[in-house]
Amino acid sequence: MKLAKNICTTLLCTVISVSAQATEMLEIGIAGPFSGPVSQYGQMQLQGAYAAIEMINDTGGVNGQLIKAVEYDDACEPKQAVSVANRIVQDGVKYVVGHLCSSSTQPATDVYQDEDIIVITGSTNPGITRRGYQNIFRTIGLDSEQGKTAADYISETLAPKRVAIIHDKQQYGKGVALIVRDHLLANGVNVVSVDGINHSEKDFSALVGKLKRQGVDLVYYGGYHPELALIMRQGNEVGFKPTYMGPEGLGNKDIAYLAGEAVEGLLVTLPARYDLMKKNQPVVQHLKEKGIDPKGPFIWTSYAAVQALVNAMTRAGEQDTKKVAQALHSHTIDTVIGPISWDEKGDLNGFEFGVYEWHADGTGTRVQK
Repeated sequence: MKLAKNICTTLLCTVISVSAQATEMLEIGIAGPFSGPVSQYGQMQLQGAYAAIEMINDTGGVNGQLIKAVEYDDACEPKQAVSVANRIVQDGVKYVVGHLCSSSTQPATDVYQDEDIIVITGSTNPGITRRGYQNIFRTIGLDSEQGKTAADYISETLAPKRVAIIHDKQQYGKGVALIVRDHLLANGVNVVSVDGINHSEKDFSALVGKLKRQGVDLVYYGGYHPELALIMRQGNEVGFKPTYMGPEGLGNKDIAYLAGEAVEGLLVTLPARYDLMKKNQPVVQHLKEKGIDPKGPFIWTSYAAVQALVNAMTRAGEQDTKKVAQALHSHTIDTVIGPISWDEKGDLNGFEFGVYEWHADGTGTRVQK
């Protein structure tokens, strides 16, 4: 640092150097869909990450540094996610909470792997962690787990006569839908059709008409809420009223707004209600004071991701990402979603999904543990 008139005594330079170090902040990138049709999930990410950072900074930060969140919007678009990843590299950020959409996480993590950047994601597609990368972790379960949960519930509790599978052709939606299909077929359930729709499609009259003629009494949908909401609404208008079921990408208040009364009875696989846990009430209060609804599942997975990073940095005693990754791999960490540990791929050990029934008021009731 240059001082006025280039005057610098040893003592003064030392004071300035210490002051600069004291004010330097540790940056954690928060990457997700902060714009676009599924932006409410990205907002949950931000709410959870900021809450964790604020509460951790209130207790002194990590290794003497306060934490600063840096937002990166990928809009749930794979190409934009790669651009985001490259910006994160250029910005020198070494820790990322995100991405959220599996189709964004997959290509972005190729970039992070090459640059030794640690990522803790809320994405659920199994393929993300099958590549042997040692710097990728999750704070949510896999589609292979929630797909089996859904298929077993359909087979054992609902026992439908004719099932249709629909997906949005994306990595997340298609992946979980085909997992459910395979489990249903293995369970002896009659799957009469599998259809892919286009992302952002609006008119589903032909598809609804086909399913109605087939006598479908249960539809499993893999994807996010905007398209299924329209399918449900358009089906309801012509008297097609099967049971609908899908993954955690459907469980939000907006699907009730878009689908109207047709949403009543929708079944969704979701993580536990972490906002109801006694130990999390200080976090719940913190969120409510900011006008945030604490029920959103990605609030808690993002909060836990920040907690895990801070815990590992503290254990490592420094910010060498290889040592931090090693600390994550080798310890169980207490978080808002419970004690968590990872297998060698970075997948959570023992994560469980439950089945929830959705209502027209935008809330869900757990119907299966």
